[in-house]
Amino acid sequence: MRLAIDIGGTFTDIVLEDKTNLFTKKVLTSSSQPEVAVIQGVVELLHENNINSSDIKMIIHGTTLATNAVIERKGAKTCFITTEGFRDVLDIGYESRFDQYDILIEKTMSLVPRKHRYVIEERTDINGSIIKPINAKKFQSLVDTIKKEKFESIGIGFLHSYANSKNENDLKEFLLKHLPDVEVSISSDVCPEIREYERFTTTVVNSYIKPLMSRYLKKLESELKQKGFNCPLLLMTSGGTLTNVTSACNNPVRLVESGPAGGAILATSIAEDLKLDKVISFDMGGTTAKITIIENQKAIKAREFEVDRKARFKKGSGFPLRIPVIEMVEIGAGGGSIARVNKLDQIITGPDSAGSNPGPACYSNGGDNPTITDADLVIGKIDPDKFAEGKINLSKEFAKNAITKNISEKLNMKTEIAALAISEIVDETMSNAARVHTVEQGHETSNRTLIGFGGAAPLHISRVAEKLRVKKIIIPTNASVGSAVGFLRAPVGYEVVKSLRMLLNKFNFEKVNNLLNSMRSEAQKIIQNNSEKTEFIEERFAFMRYAGQGHEIKVPIDNNVLSNQDAKTIKNSFEANYEKLYSRTLPNADIEILTWSLSLSIMDKNKTEYLELDSYKKIKENSLIDYYDYQSGEQIKVPNYERQKLNPGDLIEGQCVITEAQTTIVVSNNFNTKVLSNDFLQMEYIENEQ
Repeated sequence: MRLAIDIGGTFTDIVLEDKTNLFTKKVLTSSSQPEVAVIQGVVELLHENNINSSDIKMIIHGTTLATNAVIERKGAKTCFITTEGFRDVLDIGYESRFDQYDILIEKTMSLVPRKHRYVIEERTDINGSIIKPINAKKFQSLVDTIKKEKFESIGIGFLHSYANSKNENDLKEFLLKHLPDVEVSISSDVCPEIREYERFTTTVVNSYIKPLMSRYLKKLESELKQKGFNCPLLLMTSGGTLTNVTSACNNPVRLVESGPAGGAILATSIAEDLKLDKVISFDMGGTTAKITIIENQKAIKAREFEVDRKARFKKGSGFPLRIPVIEMVEIGAGGGSIARVNKLDQIITGPDSAGSNPGPACYSNGGDNPTITDADLVIGKIDPDKFAEGKINLSKEFAKNAITKNISEKLNMKTEIAALAISEIVDETMSNAARVHTVEQGHETSNRTLIGFGGAAPLHISRVAEKLRVKKIIIPTNASVGSAVGFLRAPVGYEVVKSLRMLLNKFNFEKVNNLLNSMRSEAQKIIQNNSEKTEFIEERFAFMRYAGQGHEIKVPIDNNVLSNQDAKTIKNSFEANYEKLYSRTLPNADIEILTWSLSLSIMDKNKTEYLELDSYKKIKENSLIDYYDYQSGEQIKVPNYERQKLNPGDLIEGQCVITEAQTTIVVSNNFNTKVLSNDFLQMEYIENEQ
């Protein structure tokens, strides 16, 4: 048996898997002490199903705690130490503006203000030679300053430390000797890659969240052991693999997108099972919505992403993090997203959220701001008696009052029309984000299948699909806890990325082999204690460019021991990939390798056999419910079905509402719904009514 835990901004999802069944649980997130909700939910789930803690063989955990700490500025008091002359790298950045024409532009403020950045005399050259070693005798005043300012965490980033980490390691050793209670992060461990700005920002974010994440993970691990769990605790990384607690405590920056990564893994798994090559993953929870492109049954991966963007959809307005990550766009559009009227009398939603406390107005917990959940309740998308398995009694009266006071009275419209407007605005926001993200990746939306999960996605997915002109939708079983289910499908693995710059015509195979062997040992050390298997899936890549260019492309590298003869093979692979992207090569230009990546993983997924059904039979609804239609703006009666009563081969024609324990699937009149052989719901666009 395996247990998956996903802490979101509003709900904490828990999934228990044995050989044949999945058991699920949703509890409100305890934001101040997230481990409280985790332990509560786990204990309740095991008790409800008569399962002992000793029966659990593995616990897999993902959390938004790291992300929220950065966005809400709730991390540790941190200082940053760098090479003399490079104090202002964090402010200078790319020497560009994310919006050239905004005269009132506001940049994201650094997590470490300038006064808390310190410089020392040291220097390493681009080839890794130590020009000026550090002098520990001069550091006593720095130690005194750190003690006086009561810093909890220190980040260290020196020039060219990716080529030689000696100066960083020497300083780290000195500081830990004199400041044993302070966390220290060095850039050569966190992000040993070329480009100072990205390496420094990644190190700063790691330092900023390290004390918080380390305390939380160790406390959670301890409390789980007290409850009788003696199994490994693994953490989902932003790159879609699993790692152990020690590694997560040392490099918590790799957990920043851990929750959304689980959703992407689930969508990838579904794409594999159903043999879908072109997919958009749509994950909408209580706080955010996440969109991921799945191409040829694989999630697109990246080496860098931004966190805490100052402006939505604007690249360069946040902190760049240089870590392996599943490529996605995340926006503040969830069930708890707050709706308001702006100065232009327009309804806007998010990005701020009511969270779990006080939560939406309908929670009756003191919240008075209207949210997406309040609007969905007023429209009729949510059954107030069945929300969150019936454990949270929703007040339709409170929801209507919040919308009336904050929206409808200001715009002189009916409360129900205001609720429809809120729902329509958030649907447009999410579809626009999906459209922009898909185009940026060089794809289109209309030829793709939309896979929806998360507590709020099934409520909005058919309308989002209409806006994107998507003609097929998949809603898996247990959709409301989709990311947690995705954790159970993720491989135990780890990816190591390091820079070693060289021209291809001066290929030094001995240096490369030594580097790749050390990277393999590092990855293997992290994952070998978490699985009985000793055979790994290994992938190697080189990031290459023509000399003088500013960006690299990803080129696969053979897993065998390299020799000088492999330089030609690597060149041919680079040119083939370059021509595919840019329709040409540069025959007389030198080719340069900047960075190498190596990943090891253990795939332990039980493949399911999906069988296509030959025919489907129309069924009769369980009942009729009141629902406000977005097209007419009027209250109508629509068929209602209970998902647990649906069987493979069932067909539902047209508009309906399908209720289940933890969410509701709302289907517009442009789709028919089939129940597939694996109990997934497939919604198909009605072509003849276009």
